[in-house]
Amino acid sequence: MSHDDHHGHDHHGHHHHHDEPFHDDSPAEVPDHTPLAGLPTESVDLGTTGMVIVDHGSRRSASNAMLEVFVEKLESAGRYPIVEAAHMELAEPSIATAFDKCVQRGATQVLICPYFLLPGKHWSQDIPALAQEAAGKHPGVSFVVTAPIVLHPMMQDVITSRIDHCLAHIAGDAAECESCAGTGRCALKTAEVEATA
Repeated sequence: MSHDDHHGHDHHGHHHHHDEPFHDDSPAEVPDHTPLAGLPTESVDLGTTGMVIVDHGSRRSASNAMLEVFVEKLESAGRYPIVEAAHMELAEPSIATAFDKCVQRGATQVLICPYFLLPGKHWSQDIPALAQEAAGKHPGVSFVVTAPIVLHPMMQDVITSRIDHCLAHIAGDAAECESCAGTGRCALKTAEVEATA
C-alpha cells in the first residue's frame, strides 16, 4: 500500500494522516502466551459466530482485492463458516456492511479482527467506534474487536518464509512469490547516483 493510501478523511469527514503508533510510557512487557491450537472452546458455536477481517482500506482496488482473496481462502478452509472482508475507510465493504452480512448469515456474535500488524489509534479508537455503530443496528448481537497481529509468535515464521523466498528468487532458484508474481519488483537494485559536474 502506498503512503498516499493512508491519507484521507475519516468517517466523520476529518482530514487525518496515517495511523500513529500507540505510545505508552510504561515499560514494554511481552507476555509469554502460547496461542490456542484447534478450536477455541467447545462452548463456542462457530456456526453463529461471524468474523469480520478489516484492513485500513485503499484507493487502489488491487490492494483491497488482496484482502478479499485472503478472506475467501480463510472461509474456504472450513473452520469459520461466516467470514466477511471489510475496509475501515476509503472503500466498500465497510465494517457496517460486513457486520450486516454476518448477521444476515446467522451470526449472533461478531468478532472484528483487525488485519493490522501494530496497535495504534485505528485499533484503540476508530475500529471500536465503527464496530459500535455497526452493532447499533442489530440489538442483541454482541461483538468484540480482537487484538492486531503484533507479537504473535507465528509472525516469525511468516517473516522468515518471506525472506527465504525472496533470497531464493533473487538467486535465481525460485519464481516470484504470490504477491510479486508478474510485477518484476523482486530484484536487486543499486541506487542511481547522478554524476557531478
